[in-house]
Amino acid sequence: MNKTENQRAWFFVAPVLVLVAFNALIPLMTVVNYSVQETFGNNVFFWQGVGWFEQLLHSERFQAALGRQIVFTAIILAIEIPLGVAIALTMPRKGPWVSVCLVLMALPLLIPWNVVGAMWNIFALPEIGLLGRAINALGIDYNMTQQPLAAWFTTILMDVWHWTSLVVLLAYAGLISIPDAYYQAAEIDGARPWAVFRYIQLPKMKQVLTIAILLRFIDSFMIYTEPFVLTGGGPGNATTFLSIDLVKVALGQFDLGPAAAMSLIYFIMTLLASWVFYTVMTKNDAR
Repeated sequence: MNKTENQRAWFFVAPVLVLVAFNALIPLMTVVNYSVQETFGNNVFFWQGVGWFEQLLHSERFQAALGRQIVFTAIILAIEIPLGVAIALTMPRKGPWVSVCLVLMALPLLIPWNVVGAMWNIFALPEIGLLGRAINALGIDYNMTQQPLAAWFTTILMDVWHWTSLVVLLAYAGLISIPDAYYQAAEIDGARPWAVFRYIQLPKMKQVLTIAILLRFIDSFMIYTEPFVLTGGGPGNATTFLSIDLVKVALGQFDLGPAAAMSLIYFIMTLLASWVFYTVMTKNDAR
């Protein structure tokens, strides 16, 4: 028996698709336009071609900012994914404490990004901040406003506090979807906790962990508000990630051509890296 598909739903979806396409394509084409031209004001443009792209790819400033961005993202993924899974494994599956744990995990995600940066800026100041004074009280010289290593430590700690909860909630969703029959079979077989995690829990969490890794990669690779409010990209250029450097070029120096070219390179790198991540992590499922 042949089934007839109802295509009328597209009439409800089409306006949204048109609106999203309009809001995405117009700014993108504007950026592309600026990336291949030069202007000295008065709305007068001169053809530049791929000159801005060549200049950026050979720029030490761009390479340094990109390097800092890649290192930051790698550290964030290496910390938050295992930590989020570990916390999810310790959370209760049943009982009244489930709601309490879920609410506590969700609280950091509800705070706006600029507020998080402001909170941690006050929290980490060596003179008045609780974290800064506590670390210095231990005999460790800590000043995030003057020491690059301290600024990196504070920025990473802030991001871990803010976004590990997302990994926890996704991993927990994967864990509670596992039927009790799997655990009962493992208990009958005498499986150890590590074996249960490796052969039961981790495979069942693979889909949600794929989403978690992709979300955390994209967000950490494009992070701007929190480190900008926390350190302003300093001390010096120690925490000037690619996103912060892009804003400095576009708004601080008002170099629209190089900023547009950097935006396109940034967009393409994020898109390609996300595609590679997704392809690699879903390769075994396709098999």
